[in-house]
Amino acid sequence: MSSQAARSHMSIGEVLALLQGEFPDVTISKIRFLEGEGLIEPERSPSGYRKFTHLHVEQLRFILTEQRDHYLPLRVIKDRMAESFGRPRAVQHKQETRLSRAELIEAAGIDEETLTDLEDYGLLAPVARRYDEEALNVARSVGALARFGLHPRHLRAVKAAAERECGLVEQTVAPILKRRAPGAIGEADEVARELSALLLDLHAALVRTGIRSVLGR
Repeated sequence: MSSQAARSHMSIGEVLALLQGEFPDVTISKIRFLEGEGLIEPERSPSGYRKFTHLHVEQLRFILTEQRDHYLPLRVIKDRMAESFGRPRAVQHKQETRLSRAELIEAAGIDEETLTDLEDYGLLAPVARRYDEEALNVARSVGALARFGLHPRHLRAVKAAAERECGLVEQTVAPILKRRAPGAIGEADEVARELSALLLDLHAALVRTGIRSVLGR
């Protein structure tokens, strides 16, 4: 890659700085959310950092303008982007994860006792005797935490905090669903996803602040 090409790449912070003058409410979480929804596709460096270009900035400006001025849902904006930027719509079919008990134990690197504890403490539950991708993520995280002496019984506070955050999301989207208007479910889903991303960022920031206090920093 030439030095000129390298300079054309921007970090997510630099993209945010370019957009905030026109869109004061935009945040890094919002940009990540739009990426997660497939509206923009920044490259990644070998270390995992996002590499944005000026095209991504224009795409973000287009999305944010459509949301602000026309209150359009993302699925409609995605169609308009395909027309405006000449990008064909990419239809992705994600294979659903459906694991048996034995498959989950193997994939997560845990034992039978740990999985039983996860279920007993309400941290995950099978659906029709199968486990989905989120159950696998929970099991893997708990398996990693076990290396530090933290087991399912210690994680009830984490579950309670997650349930309270879900309650905030439910409280926010309930008025949208009550309208029973066309597209209300899609709008509620979009709001729930963005709010979840913001709550996760807030939660992480608060944990980091608390840890600094614990370490006396």
